[in-house]
Order: sequence, then structure tokens, then C-alpha cells
Amino acid sequence: MKEYKADTTFPGVTGRTADQSEPAWPEPRRAKEGSPNVFFIVLDDTGFGQFGCYGSPIQTPNLDSLAAGGIAYTNMHTTELCSPSFTCMLTGREPPF
Repeated sequence: MKEYKADTTFPGVTGRTADQSEPAWPEPRRAKEGSPNVFFIVLDDTGFGQFGCYGSPIQTPNLDSLAAGGIAYTNMHTTELCSPSFTCMLTGREPPF
């Protein structure tokens, strides 16, 4: 998030309504047409034995459907400190940041 110094003016436009206002940040970049969707489901304290798509007797039909239509990873590792792992997954970058 960009911070502005106290002695500078706000570069955006503040109107009476949201429609009359302009943000101070640039327009977000959009994905190219036909780009794949990436969908992460991040859970805590779960394992392979708790989902039907990995052979569990527990019925998880919605998760099984998502796994059947995409890529289901079977070999991911993390450490006790999960913030760096989440950052790598969500940004696609490797440390050092």
C-alpha cells in the first residue's frame, strides 16, 4: 500500500459521491482474455485423509468436483511459520521478497 507524506496533496479527486471521485492509485491490470482462473483453498489442521478426492470415505462432493475439474496438489510442504508460505503461494514469488 502506498503511503503519502503529510506535506503533500492528495493526488486523487474527492467528489460528493463515489461516482464523482477518482482514486489516487492506477487502474488495476486485468487478466488477458482466456487466462486460466487460479483458485486457492487454504485450510488449517486438515490432511489428505479428510477429503474424498484423495480417497477418504468422508463425502466431500463439492471439493471433489473442484478437484476433478482442476489440479489437485499431492505434495506440498510448509513450515510451522505459515506466513512466508502463504505469501509465496499468493504472490507467485519466492523469498527474498
